[in-house]
Amino acid sequence: MSKLALGTVQFGLAYGVANRVGQISREEAGQILQLARSAGIDTLDTAIAYGKSEQVLGEQGIDGFKIVTKLPGVPDGIAHLENWVEDQVVASQRRLGMSSIYALLLHRSEDLLGANGSRLTRALEQLKARGWVEKVGVSIYDPSELDSVTQVMSLDLVQAPLNLLDRGLEVSGWLRRLNDQGVEVHTRSAFLQGLLLMPRSEIPERFERWSSLWDTWHSTLADLNTTATAACLSYPLSLPEVDRVVVGVDTTGHLQELIDSSLAKPPKHDWTFLNVLDKDLINPARWKHL
Repeated sequence: MSKLALGTVQFGLAYGVANRVGQISREEAGQILQLARSAGIDTLDTAIAYGKSEQVLGEQGIDGFKIVTKLPGVPDGIAHLENWVEDQVVASQRRLGMSSIYALLLHRSEDLLGANGSRLTRALEQLKARGWVEKVGVSIYDPSELDSVTQVMSLDLVQAPLNLLDRGLEVSGWLRRLNDQGVEVHTRSAFLQGLLLMPRSEIPERFERWSSLWDTWHSTLADLNTTATAACLSYPLSLPEVDRVVVGVDTTGHLQELIDSSLAKPPKHDWTFLNVLDKDLINPARWKHL
């Protein structure tokens, strides 16, 4: 069974700084799913906020896959939170063509910390008790979110960014702690939205603040005679505490490249010099302000 999980945001939206093809066609989506199955990929990651992603998955047929989807942020001033959560999940199940979802995550973990936090926790636990979802958890942007979230809710699954530039989940100790607590961990952003895969000459000018980093990254890849894809995947895949590494693709050829790279054994190298603490770089939400 592959440790890769297939991210499907591109099934519903044009996504990623390196995206050149926009939202993928339904035909391509079907071929990608077929290849994923044959490669032993058993987990699909989607979200209600990913445009038509859930609908496309349902149309293609996803029997045999574990589906991880995410609730959007809770609307302000909502009166009937439990009903809203239930309605969101029922609509997801209808779009996906499934009566039970493997995991339901909160897209915005801070919703657990507001006035509706305890009601939201109860609503999620009720979904588990009914068998509508097997696991509940959160999608986070920074490991520090877990300091408070874990105080108010028992998590079954956490999705978090982890890549050669952003090692916060591991360095903070949270990766080991989650594993020790039996929490399933899915990591994303192995390529930092494709930025780490771009040729040096094509990195957008707004990222030139880190020009020395890009120079070192690309010269080291050349010295090691390895690809950026293989080097990027080797880090999260090598960590035993990571259960799945979520990767997004836009073509079957792209997925095949990722599958091949995940099986490759790039030269052992200490990449810790790439670890960056600058949130302007490692948090894509800040890129629009660069």
